[in-house]
Amino acid sequence: MSSQLPSRGPAPPVDQMSNAELARMVEAEHPYRGKAFFELSDRIAHDDDAATKVAMLSRLTSLRAARLFDRVSLSWSGIIALLAAETAHARMVAYEAFYALDPPEQKDMLDYLEVSAIEEAHPRIA
Repeated sequence: MSSQLPSRGPAPPVDQMSNAELARMVEAEHPYRGKAFFELSDRIAHDDDAATKVAMLSRLTSLRAARLFDRVSLSWSGIIALLAAETAHARMVAYEAFYALDPPEQKDMLDYLEVSAIEEAHPRIA
């Protein structure tokens, strides 16, 4: 007898949702929280409110524990997206989110980004 994973249902139309609605999905650990978080991340460069929400959400234990691959968590992906946006506000809140990580996690992230200080990081997202 094989066990099946429960169906997640259709993906919500995250591109049509407000920043607040997306943040609530992430906070509530909705099955599509990653999709909601990435939608918010896509808005960072042109929306300071989205940047603020991504920085806030990146502090959630659930996002720090959710691995995308290897050591990279959803939390790190948000911080990287903030850094990559290269706006003054996004970088400021990225630094705050980074410094909210535990020191060992900060070190791992700096190693991953191949920099000695978060302020030196200028990742590019393709």
